[in-house]
Amino acid sequence: MRLKPLKLGHLTADIPIIQGGMGVGISLSGLSGAVASSGAVGVISSAQIGFADSGFDLNPLKTNLKALANQINLAKEKAKQGIIGVNIMAVTNKYEEYVKQAVESKADLIISGAGLPINLPDLVKNSKTLIAPIVSSLKAAKVLLTTWERRFQATADFLVVEGPKAGGHLGFKPEQLEQEEDFDPELGRIIDFIKSVEEKFKKNIPVIFGGGISDRDSFLHYLNMGCQGIQVATPFVATEECDAHPDYKQAYIDAKKEDICIIKSPVGLPGRAIRNNFIQNIGEGKALGRCNQCISKCKRPDIPYCISDRLIRAVRGDVKNGLVFCGQNAYRLTEIKTVKEVLDSYTESQGS
Repeated sequence: MRLKPLKLGHLTADIPIIQGGMGVGISLSGLSGAVASSGAVGVISSAQIGFADSGFDLNPLKTNLKALANQINLAKEKAKQGIIGVNIMAVTNKYEEYVKQAVESKADLIISGAGLPINLPDLVKNSKTLIAPIVSSLKAAKVLLTTWERRFQATADFLVVEGPKAGGHLGFKPEQLEQEEDFDPELGRIIDFIKSVEEKFKKNIPVIFGGGISDRDSFLHYLNMGCQGIQVATPFVATEECDAHPDYKQAYIDAKKEDICIIKSPVGLPGRAIRNNFIQNIGEGKALGRCNQCISKCKRPDIPYCISDRLIRAVRGDVKNGLVFCGQNAYRLTEIKTVKEVLDSYTESQGS
């Protein structure tokens, strides 16, 4: 099967793969620029993006916005003519400021999940920046796009659907993740719904699926279902170009299937991560450190740790006491590759 380019509004990616935005500090200009320059879509995570800069502790918002602009510029320089997007969690404190900064910095697109980005169309109006929500159910897709249509007479430029095998924050209840039900029927219903939205707005709205797609066969499966592309995150962590600390990458390589687990997050959603000392301490109910006030509706009274603090520890190399998010199939990674090698594993037929 010959892969078709991915057309997103006025943009075209030669390879129909969007790199998942991973924070804190996992997908910055290094990874996203390499992915985009290789023909796929590179994505920067805005989550606490200025963590390594001086001034972060005193003024995290100002530092983050400055770092976001810098990382977009660096990624675009590296990507040449490639597509660079930004992933901004809807629950981010001062969400609007991050969206406005991404638009001002000429990000090609914004992908937004971890909640419903209700006001996103209004924040990008009169710009060329494309928008895509992340959803995990037909209900969420209907609620959000119906709201966008009613309030702003607008809709998504594309839709990212994350299934239950994805990494990081998940739009499912813990019991749904434990049951491991086949997600294809729900994905099919979402695709059918989007077709009706396409007819109403007279535009192409590609559906991109992400979560547990670890080989070419599964890639082709979702294309045959009607998706126009896939989102890949976990395999890009174990690459030379990934912005994470070498020990973070090695944690993926060393992980066994039984090490991958579901945790509670202050974001209010379950998350998938690699089991370590930190996760054991969560289970024992120990108070775990400072608060960076990064999430607008933090569930800290119920969950005694700051998620950005633990993600920052991990990306700096403290993979025992930090939070190492991952996809369900992270244990399948056995070596550090290049971005090109990862992309080739999805796009090249066996023996070609």
